Amino acid sequence: MEDAAIVDLYWARSDRAISETEHKYGKYCHSIAFNICGTREDAEECVSDTWFSAWNQMPDKRPTALSAFLGCITRNFALNLLKARNRHKRGGGEGALALEELSDCVPDGTDVERSVEERELERAVGRFVAGLPLRERTVFVLRYWRLVPVEEISERLGFSQSKTKSMLFRTRKKLRAYLREEGLC
Repeated sequence: MEDAAIVDLYWARSDRAISETEHKYGKYCHSIAFNICGTREDAEECVSDTWFSAWNQMPDKRPTALSAFLGCITRNFALNLLKARNRHKRGGGEGALALEELSDCVPDGTDVERSVEERELERAVGRFVAGLPLRERTVFVLRYWRLVPVEEISERLGFSQSKTKSMLFRTRKKLRAYLREEGLC
């Protein structure tokens, strides 16, 4: 089923919207959640929360890219679950490692400044990623959006792990320079 038809089902408040979403985007959302949370049970919880959130958000919003809309919701639920789980114990997990790798690229600030800066930062990172060559963009998105382990990225794309790590290092360096140039770092 096409995305527009699935969105129409949400707008019509049809129960079929959830089953069609699960059929088309279930594996995609499970993959995102599992790569962040690391357990099947947590991933299933995040995906269930995603369907519920999509159901509640859809009458007010009509997403232009359903996969990105669902992926973003899933990612946020998974990251929140990871934060909650790691609140008492620090470290561990692929999500924490990937986010730590990006930490020196993202600026700190106060709460008010942070909310404005986050929107600007989000747009700037989007422009940066859109301008990357396809291979670099794929590696970057797999690692920092979907939080896929370096080993798995290497296997999927047929690269050595050292090449993948090197590519990520160079891309982070380019991102840092780009954000400085944009005045966001």
